[in-house]
Amino acid sequence: MQHLLFAVVLAEVAVILALSFKTPIRKLLIMSLDRAKRGRGPVVVQTVSATVCVVLVASVYGMMKIQKRWVEEGAMNPTDEVIMSKHLLESTLMGGFLFLGLMIDRLHHYMRELRMRRKTMEAIKKEGSVLEGEKARASDEVKSLKQEITALQERQKQLAAEIEAKSKEIRTEETSGIALQKQSEGFLIEFNRLSEENQDLRNQLHTVDSRISRSSIKKNT
Repeated sequence: MQHLLFAVVLAEVAVILALSFKTPIRKLLIMSLDRAKRGRGPVVVQTVSATVCVVLVASVYGMMKIQKRWVEEGAMNPTDEVIMSKHLLESTLMGGFLFLGLMIDRLHHYMRELRMRRKTMEAIKKEGSVLEGEKARASDEVKSLKQEITALQERQKQLAAEIEAKSKEIRTEETSGIALQKQSEGFLIEFNRLSEENQDLRNQLHTVDSRISRSSIKKNT
């Protein structure tokens, strides 16, 4: 049993050393431990640990009995010394076995957590780079929209100036039209007046002609 415990403890030390340094063996060990913690692996480990604990308690109890007998008798015989050494060695190996097993379990747990954290950080970094790219694109779009808005505002000002100029032209043309309309009305009034005077002159000429004709007829008679 001692040889088996020695081999197991040395194997655990080797596993801890392999997990402590970044080597290809560490990846294999992590994969092996991942598989061992699936299915019935945890049950087997718990059973072995419980068995070792029971044996450790029995060994400690045996050492306590030997110590108590040594205190009562005042001396220890060679057989008790051999048994005491055997129990002490086995207890030390079993305690080391349990402690190193706990260390391996915690190392594996922390390394798995660290690996998950790294993957999460990489995913966050990728999302951050994507967001930065989207932010840059959005900033470019905002700049282009601002430029378009500025161009549209300039165009609006130009159109407003053109509308104002056209409005002034229209008002000028309306004023000219009103002046021409008033002038044409004056011309029409003047034409009517001249037409009436012309008609009066014709009437007067007709009257004069009639008088002249009458006087000519009287002279002839």
